[in-house]
Amino acid sequence: MRHQKSGRKFNRNSSHRKAMFRNMVTSLIEHERITTTAAKAKELRGKTERVITLALRLGDLLDKPKEERTREEQVRYAHAMAQAGKVIRTREVLHKLFEEVAPRYRTRPGGYTRVIRLGQRRVGDAAEMAIIELVEAPKATAE
Repeated sequence: MRHQKSGRKFNRNSSHRKAMFRNMVTSLIEHERITTTAAKAKELRGKTERVITLALRLGDLLDKPKEERTREEQVRYAHAMAQAGKVIRTREVLHKLFEEVAPRYRTRPGGYTRVIRLGQRRVGDAAEMAIIELVEAPKATAE
């Protein structure tokens, strides 16, 4: 029995699971909307919100230009970047998180992502599909 065991295994070992979710968090922040299975979307939600919260802990420091930060503030900013960098794969997405995404959610107390079930099943294995997106994202153009 799996009492008190949180998280789904997805029939992967721990390193594969960790790599998969790091890639998915990076893609979600980069594109602000991805399509995946419903189970993966539900697991991804918590991991993404944790990374956004890391950036939001900086508070007013997000708006302050690099030149105006004190030494202590620069150390706090660098530490937050390093912590988020453990999850986010690319430098461009890491900067997008701190410069665009986090300031957007400054006044929001949580719930930065939304899971929308598509109601359709994937052709190959009939897995339930869902869209996970960042709330308050700018409207996407025709894809």
